[in-house]
Amino acid sequence: MLWLGANTWLFLNTFQLYATGQEYHYLYRMLGVGLCISRASASVLNLNCSLVLLPMCRSLLTFIRGTHVVSSRKTRRLLDKSKTFHVACGVAVCLFSVVHVSAHLVNVVNFSVSYSDDFPALNFARYKGEVKSLMQHFPGVTGVLLVLILLLMFISSSYCVRVSNYEIFWYTHNLFIVFYIILMVHMLGGALKYQTNVEAHPPGCLRLNQMSLINNLVLYFSDGRFFCAVCVSFRIQTWLWVSGPLCLYCVERFYRYIRSSSPVTIVAVTRHPCNVIELRMFKKNFKARPGQYIVLNCPSVSSFENHPFTLTKCPTVNKETFGIHLRVVGDWTGMRAINNGLLILLTMSVFLFLFIIRLYIDGPFGGPSEEVFNYDVSLCVAGGIGVTPFACVLHALLDGWRGFRLQRLYFVWVCRELQSFYWFAELLCALHQKLWQENRPDYFNLKLYVSQTDNMQSMSEERFGPLASRLHVGRPRWKLLLDEIGKGNKHKRVGVFCCGPKGISRTLHRLCNSARSCGTTFEFNKESFS
Repeated sequence: MLWLGANTWLFLNTFQLYATGQEYHYLYRMLGVGLCISRASASVLNLNCSLVLLPMCRSLLTFIRGTHVVSSRKTRRLLDKSKTFHVACGVAVCLFSVVHVSAHLVNVVNFSVSYSDDFPALNFARYKGEVKSLMQHFPGVTGVLLVLILLLMFISSSYCVRVSNYEIFWYTHNLFIVFYIILMVHMLGGALKYQTNVEAHPPGCLRLNQMSLINNLVLYFSDGRFFCAVCVSFRIQTWLWVSGPLCLYCVERFYRYIRSSSPVTIVAVTRHPCNVIELRMFKKNFKARPGQYIVLNCPSVSSFENHPFTLTKCPTVNKETFGIHLRVVGDWTGMRAINNGLLILLTMSVFLFLFIIRLYIDGPFGGPSEEVFNYDVSLCVAGGIGVTPFACVLHALLDGWRGFRLQRLYFVWVCRELQSFYWFAELLCALHQKLWQENRPDYFNLKLYVSQTDNMQSMSEERFGPLASRLHVGRPRWKLLLDEIGKGNKHKRVGVFCCGPKGISRTLHRLCNSARSCGTTFEFNKESFS
């Protein structure tokens, strides 16, 4: 709402300024409302072009989240919306670019149609009827380039392009550097001018039968009078808006480049059912909190392609290794270079693997799942491989982390195939056994759901007995589940965390906004990288 209010106020205030400002009186008479709309949309573009970079300063946001500066949970939850805010700013830039270009096309026509010998210093056209050549000036050429770059970035940002060919998205998005350089010099050329001597010569001040010279800009009227307004080109202000955020972003990118310049040491690779591979890695001085994620780069597949993976195990004082689980699906994780290297590592030494594939990581970065420990009661809902952020939370409980607020954890895991539960079956059983030994069986409430019943077999292994008794066939009835949690935690605030398919997320989000069972409030948090 604050962002919408700022955009609305800036647009209306700028519109009013150019419509009623004395220094723009003659220019407004010539161009009309097109002047107001073009300048108002330009102000909104300056604001959003400066804000769109801030949500991408991931290290800065992670630092802010981890400090005591942000003590409010609501404020920290706003940080989880950084990607949404980035998209909103990008959409605003695209929409107001259309408005800005349309208004300037009207201005070009008005410069030509309204050409008058009485206003030669104000008029961008050199003669009446000049339209085509006006577009060939510096502002017109740079404007066309900006629109083309923005169009490429907008199209490549669509979900289908990012999924089918991520490199197109990456390359076109890095055109933002060219975009900002052109944007900061776009105003060069002096297409629009304003009056500077308003106090000495207010609008309408026409001196008769005088022959004085005002800065070589005395403008004669056809009846022998002269127009005594001194007019200069608009000052370039875009750099004032974007230089700060742009420098901040460049500094962060340089810091992240230095931090991720050395490869990690692969400690172990485990192959799990359903094409899932677990990587255990080590990197000196690497620290992370449960719920955070890293960005993985494999130069043998793509030097510029980076993908986020949630940590499934954080480094501790006793064991400094950390881990991720990746599912072999798509054009990156399914690359032959990765698969061959991982398969060789499964049968040969780690030392040999390091000569085949090098992995680089950037991070860690903050995620919504960090807030699991900041509620008295939390509900974690995972769909398939979406269990990864919560696996790190379970590992933290198993490792005996202390100093958090969490008093009860509900964990719901929905999978299509029964074999998927074996990814973290040992972890779940170990945590269950630990809590029973500590006489805290109610601390961890586990429910497993398998949706595909074809050729389904039960988890018959004796060591997985606690999981077999909590396994359900079908899909969860979410409303009944939330009602049950609400009755068991009256007048409390429950944090709901979801990582999985959009269908589950939408249903839970809707129910959290409407459910108020027994005075219980549900706060929805979603993990998403797409």
